[in-house]
Amino acid sequence: MAKYTKVTELVRFDWFIKYMFRDKSDFEILEGFLSELLKEDIMILQILESGSNAVKKDDKFNQVDIMVKNSKEELIIVEVQNNEEYDYLQRILYGTSKTIVENIKKGQSYNNVKKVISISVVYFAVGQGADYIYHGETIFRGIHLDDELELSQEQVALFNQLKPQDLYPEYYLIKAGDFDEKAIKDTLDEWVYFLKTGHVYDTFKAKGLAKAKQKLEVAKLSPRKRAAYERDTKHLHSEASWAETQNKKLADAEKRGLERGMERGLEKGLERGMEKGMEKGMEKGMEKGMEKGMEKGEEKKAIEVAKKALQKGFSIQDAAELSDLSEEKVLQIQSEL
Repeated sequence: MAKYTKVTELVRFDWFIKYMFRDKSDFEILEGFLSELLKEDIMILQILESGSNAVKKDDKFNQVDIMVKNSKEELIIVEVQNNEEYDYLQRILYGTSKTIVENIKKGQSYNNVKKVISISVVYFAVGQGADYIYHGETIFRGIHLDDELELSQEQVALFNQLKPQDLYPEYYLIKAGDFDEKAIKDTLDEWVYFLKTGHVYDTFKAKGLAKAKQKLEVAKLSPRKRAAYERDTKHLHSEASWAETQNKKLADAEKRGLERGMERGLEKGLERGMEKGMEKGMEKGMEKGMEKGMEKGEEKKAIEVAKKALQKGFSIQDAAELSDLSEEKVLQIQSEL
């Protein structure tokens, strides 16, 4: 078993990093690391099958640790390498080239070529250099004028990119073993510190590190303690599911109670409305009856006045004026005498 950094004796750290990044239930860890490295918010759509079958007998296998597709349809390869390989630079070149070829279908135009980003976390010397993170990309520069080639307006519209290097593979080499543990400057350095030492300070703020620390602590447990932890975790999941079920039942009961209450309220409202309506109807009826009765009484009185006037020899016009009745009504009364 290789011994190369300050890590637990119970797990190889390079194995743990691969295991941690592959965990589909914890996309946030890998998304956090990629976001800090690439300086943009990365959202992983899926983890792709990273092994490929050889095309022919003597062909190389394109075996990488993790391959993901992000929300921009780019392919990102992440490799964690502990064993020293002098031809490692050619290996990652082969890996990106093979990935490009395998992800374009026969007959498709070249604008379907996927952008590939290769990220390597290595614990051995990859070339010579004083830095601990190197970035490689393809830039076309003029031989005579030293100008940088740009995409045409038509190409920008087609590819939705601004420069040729945005279309070509990019490479990131993180030499974790060369990182100065006392020189943490930013959140990316916090990740590199973790990749070298397996430790996370409480003050670290890098995306995904808190979850990564939790997973490493579990990986460091003895088999007996890890089994107990997994039992407890499963129990917590069960408790959470039970609590969620009870909350749902309570919410359903409250909903049913509210619906029943509304129904009863509507029924009571209708009953009360009918009672109020009857009361109002009776009041209105009495008022109308009294009005009608008064009108009838007034009319009867007027007819009596008209009759007496006619009997005493008053003219039709005079009888109408005395009784406030119309002349037609007085004529009708005269005909009935």
